[in-house]
Amino acid sequence: QVQLVESGGGLVQPGGSLRLSCAASGFTFTNYGTSWYRQAPGKERESVATITRTGFTAYADSVKGRFTISRDNAKNTVYLQMNSLKPEDTAVYICYARIYNYDYWGQGTQVTVSS
Repeated sequence: QVQLVESGGGLVQPGGSLRLSCAASGFTFTNYGTSWYRQAPGKERESVATITRTGFTAYADSVKGRFTISRDNAKNTVYLQMNSLKPEDTAVYICYARIYNYDYWGQGTQVTVSS
């Protein structure tokens, strides 16, 4: 079955960096794009970054120039490198993919930016 498993979250000070990973299984990874979403308490889930199967990337305006999404097809893994983190980046970060016309979500990983 399709699984998306995130890791790499944690507590970081403002201005710091984190790298999130999303390990995918249960489908042909190279045939599909993947996205990162985030959801902060009391707010709607929002798209952060997307990478297509061919490597095209897109970002939310709020993270452009600070976050980088990438994929390693040999490891079936998508990464989100987050630099210059701000307190407003605090959220649960969730991996997403649409596979076989179904939406799949990971369980999420908590990122907290605080001094």
